[in-house]
Amino acid sequence: MKRGLRKNREYFAESKTKRARVLWLLALLLFAVFLGSFALGRYGVSAWDVVRIFAYRAAAFVEQGLSALLQRSVHFLPESIPWTAQMETAVINIRLPRILLACLVGCCLSAAGASYQGVMENPMASPDVLGASSGAAFGAALAILLGASKRGITLAAFAASLCAVGLVLIIAQRAPGHRVVNLILAGIMTGSLLTAGTSYVKLVADPTNQLPEITYWLMGSLSGARLKDVGFAALPMALGCIPLLLIRWHINLLTLGEEEAHALGVNTNLLRLVVIVCATLVTAASIAVSGMIGWVGLVIPHLARKLVGSNYHYLLPASMLAGAAFLLAVDDVSRCLLAVEIPIGILTAFIGAPFFIYLILRREKTL
Repeated sequence: MKRGLRKNREYFAESKTKRARVLWLLALLLFAVFLGSFALGRYGVSAWDVVRIFAYRAAAFVEQGLSALLQRSVHFLPESIPWTAQMETAVINIRLPRILLACLVGCCLSAAGASYQGVMENPMASPDVLGASSGAAFGAALAILLGASKRGITLAAFAASLCAVGLVLIIAQRAPGHRVVNLILAGIMTGSLLTAGTSYVKLVADPTNQLPEITYWLMGSLSGARLKDVGFAALPMALGCIPLLLIRWHINLLTLGEEEAHALGVNTNLLRLVVIVCATLVTAASIAVSGMIGWVGLVIPHLARKLVGSNYHYLLPASMLAGAAFLLAVDDVSRCLLAVEIPIGILTAFIGAPFFIYLILRREKTL
């Protein structure tokens, strides 16, 4: 018996080491894609120049800090630089915001998808299961119809997404029966109504200017991203992702079922509400700044589950890292494949759907 216990301990220790190794490999992959993305684009900038530009910017920040601290001018940077101002503008003002936004959106959509799948006890759950995506689409379309600015469109999409999920929660709370089933049914109903509303807005929109803008927004894109957009999305994303990471151990208990979780002393209603609110917050923030991007929240958690298993202690971080790397790589393809940029929502569907079929057919054992 002692030998059997020893073998079990060795097995779990080895399994834990494998999962940790996978997380480190995903982090390295994300870092490599992150650095490589700066060198990609129609305006060529070598990887070495990218490194030098960032090093120069960091040194300039230190120089300014020392000058303010010592109250005298400090100079240690070279007077001439070997790169052009256009190269620095392309890296800092154009590519950096877009790359950061792609990482944040991919990370958040994947985290939301994994969380919804655990809460709903449904492997087909995704960030739009509660109507968050439909609400954002309706809010953005309505804002474009009313002639709002880009920031107004983003705020309208964010607010409408939260309101849509709030309506779903109210309906599910008042409806009799199983709470999870009520959530899914209310999400389907609310999403259908909001989709109809978006279709009506498209019908009455000006076909010359407004309708193309609505259609392009619904396709999803990260073009024109600015550091202001990153700053707007970063706060709600952090408010949603950090609690999800802190309570990811408890999501495992929800996957056991209602009765088993209650037997272990878990307040399932409160835990489910917290997870849904956090996942909805990051979903709304992501869609508000990027438009409709599908499949990331559905496919990536399944890929992470193949790599690290179903334990949310490892599954959630793996989903976040893989989602960030995936969406960043897809965005690189989006802006470099053709002369005209392809909306990223189209590419995620083209890549995600066949890849999901592959994951379904390839039913190998997870770690």
